[in-house]
Amino acid sequence: MKTFKMLSLGIEKEDQVTDYPVHDGIIINQENKERSWILEMLVDLPHQETFDRLKESNELIAVQVVISYPKNEPAPFEVIVKDVKVMGDHVSVLMKGTLKRARRKYAETLLSELLEDGLEGQELLERFETDMRTRPGLRKDEA
Repeated sequence: MKTFKMLSLGIEKEDQVTDYPVHDGIIINQENKERSWILEMLVDLPHQETFDRLKESNELIAVQVVISYPKNEPAPFEVIVKDVKVMGDHVSVLMKGTLKRARRKYAETLLSELLEDGLEGQELLERFETDMRTRPGLRKDEA
């Protein structure tokens, strides 16, 4: 097994990403035949209801996790919330799931679409940086 520090968590829903501040977190690659991962983090107490709902629904959710270094590109996972426990002023959230295959050429396709939209200069750079973090759906995917 390999462990990594989890720095941030974003939950994807309808091409929107909602970020949840992570006070402390760990992510474990179980290195098994199912290619499963365990994600555990401490989030603020006011988010308990959100994670309780996700646990009760037992639904597979798409998340983006920044691992090890703040400048790393978010890694995409599909997870199920397995446990939610209050720990003082925080909530411990345990998730299990798999790493989604990172789509190759995402950056190139995104850049191509932004250029098609007529963006250039600083506006292009800022939008590219934002979209690389939030990973919105691409038009190519909708076709």
